[in-house]
Amino acid sequence: MAKTRSYNLLCPIARALDAVGDRWSLLILRDLHAGPARFADLQSGLTGIASNLLSDRLVHLAAEGFLEKGPGPHGTTLYQLTDVGWSTRQLLFELARLGGQLMPVAKPKKPGNLRTIAVTLAAALERAGAGDTPLTATLEVEGEAFAIETGNGTVSVTAGAALGNDLRLVSSYDALLQVSVGAISLHAFSERFASLSGGTENSQSALMQALAGAMAQIQ
Repeated sequence: MAKTRSYNLLCPIARALDAVGDRWSLLILRDLHAGPARFADLQSGLTGIASNLLSDRLVHLAAEGFLEKGPGPHGTTLYQLTDVGWSTRQLLFELARLGGQLMPVAKPKKPGNLRTIAVTLAAALERAGAGDTPLTATLEVEGEAFAIETGNGTVSVTAGAALGNDLRLVSSYDALLQVSVGAISLHAFSERFASLSGGTENSQSALMQALAGAMAQIQ
């Protein structure tokens, strides 16, 4: 593992940057908020990262206590957040809000998978109070499914379809980005760029109300 440089300052912000301030580190944590992932899953979502650099960052973040390795199916290895890693949800959300105010890059690269959306949506739903209402639904974005689960004061958005519920919202990545920054209204999004199926009328309404609250937090 390459030796990382330290600010060596008596400041908690500097200490945090020593731990997660290297290039790609926060984006690795971002994608792990969607749940445990294989090395290949992380590399696919982090378009442009070299294998050796990803390995270095994973070793460093594990040494700092943000993630750990665990066994996966068929003898694979999964990387997953520790409690310290999960505590970065609100930090990443604030970075997402800040990034939304900045000028976008001219030719952005689309990620190889969409784990990127999980942490921002989960934090926005949490801030909107969605954790107070029991709800289970699947958000499908360009063929990738994410389970939205709220209730008992908690909110989670994780890779994979929700179990035991057929409530499903299907849309595109571009449309989700557009509604998140206010370029289109939630009404236009639901009418023209999304398909809602399954569940009951009440659960469909609860899902859209939760998303409305989340979008208000992001914007």
